[in-house]
Amino acid sequence: MTDPLTDTDPDPRLDSAAACLVQGGVIVVPTDTVFGLAVLPERAASVARLFALKDRPTVKNLPVMVSDADQLRALGVRMTDAVTRLLDSPFIPGALTLAVALDGPCPDWLAGRDEIAFRIPDDAFLRALIARTGPLFVTSANRSGQPTPTALEEVLAQLTAAPDMALDGRVTGDTPSTLINLNATPPKVEREGAIPPAEIFAWLEG
Repeated sequence: MTDPLTDTDPDPRLDSAAACLVQGGVIVVPTDTVFGLAVLPERAASVARLFALKDRPTVKNLPVMVSDADQLRALGVRMTDAVTRLLDSPFIPGALTLAVALDGPCPDWLAGRDEIAFRIPDDAFLRALIARTGPLFVTSANRSGQPTPTALEEVLAQLTAAPDMALDGRVTGDTPSTLINLNATPPKVEREGAIPPAEIFAWLEG
């Protein structure tokens, strides 16, 4: 199923997308960076399907998208000064993913993990969807090791099978979010992306 998103009616498929995810579906959704594959983390069989759709090694943990800081805290994230400072920065919501430590009570699907990578997207539809469903695993909608397509038709052609739902919409290009590891001392760049790392470090040091 392919459903368009438009500027004049930004969330006409919010109900159906949320229902699909809650029922164990895997969906393609446009984000503020690239097209993403999204699934509810607590649905183990659905997570396995997501890995299969991307042909991605299961040893690689998936990043988490949350709608706001409250959802983040509920995951048991260690709210360090650096995390708090960046949550109040102009980069969040936006194309910044942070690898952070877990040290509090956390959901069962995070059992055994000592860190996660999270992002709050700068996309009203996606944040509204996550507010309804709870945190989502969201990863780029491409086959592992291949460039991320910028058109939905190319996304669907590249995946190993069809997702349960595909939402069309504009994406900014093929540049992913910048990934900063806040567990490292000092914090280090794990992936360069849409936001220059120098700007992020300047904010942390300012």
